[in-house]
Amino acid sequence: MSAKAHFTGKIVRDKMNKTVVVAVERRERHPLYGKGMRKTTTFLAHDEENTAKVGDTVDIAESRPLSRRKRWVVTRVLIRAEQI
Repeated sequence: MSAKAHFTGKIVRDKMNKTVVVAVERRERHPLYGKGMRKTTTFLAHDEENTAKVGDTVDIAESRPLSRRKRWVVTRVLIRAEQI
């Protein structure tokens, strides 16, 4: 059995029912100049209880396809965002 991929990211959108958009940031070196760059990838993740809100830091894990673009599941909320 292969290991499932998992990432840590920040929720940038939670308007959909049982779905959140998670931005995962990574650092890469520029291939020619060598300067460090930040690159961001967004994933649609399933949130069964609708508990995660915008600004929360969450863990997501790979899962079976749940819809056309949704292939990730929120496993836990690491840091809650402050409510204003």
